Amino acid sequence: MYRLFAFLSLALIASPVISQEKITAADQQSVKPGINDNFLDPNLDVQEWIERFEVESREVYLARKDILASLQLKPGDRVADVGAGTGFFTLLMSETIGEQGWAYAIDISPKFVEHLSKQFHQRKVENVTTVLCDQDSICLPPNSVDLAFICDVYHHFEYPADTLASIHRSLDPNGRLVLIDFERIPGVSRDWLLGHVRAGKKVFIDEVQAAGFELIAERKIPGFKENYFLEFRKQH
Repeated sequence: MYRLFAFLSLALIASPVISQEKITAADQQSVKPGINDNFLDPNLDVQEWIERFEVESREVYLARKDILASLQLKPGDRVADVGAGTGFFTLLMSETIGEQGWAYAIDISPKFVEHLSKQFHQRKVENVTTVLCDQDSICLPPNSVDLAFICDVYHHFEYPADTLASIHRSLDPNGRLVLIDFERIPGVSRDWLLGHVRAGKKVFIDEVQAAGFELIAERKIPGFKENYFLEFRKQH
């Protein structure tokens, strides 16, 4: 198992952190420039986002236990929470996989990474590594995880092809990718959602499959009205 440790500078944080300098290929093209500006803001207010993310009115938070059950995790699994945000899914997964498993809480936001590291340290969570990733890579070693979990985050991938390629590399053979995102249906979905999410489910499925994944299931989650749950498996 790969355990790469670094520490946020000048912070009294014991939770392990992976960091890597951003390297962007000259020929890359953003699919939605500025989509992550809020999260890259050095003045980001984490408490404000906790109040947005960890509320029962948010579908994925309300359905968190059903989502966790649908992941079918078992003790000893290695998981990547891609776009971990405030970390509530990472905490749930770390409990399920147990001390023999390992979770990576991955985010591009330095402020979220700092919050995650402090939270895991305070809670004495010892099977999680916090990862400060790039906008075009999740920055994990090859074959290091069994599951990549992407919840309401894929539409924030500014360079989806490159990020998906990094996820594909990080997964073990037969590793799984779970993608939860918003249904985007013109004439049906909310105006905010239509403006915020760049494409619908079919486009996202096509992009993930083009990156070397096979769609194996679409699971029904109680309480989902605007979200969908897709499960893919890595192809060789």
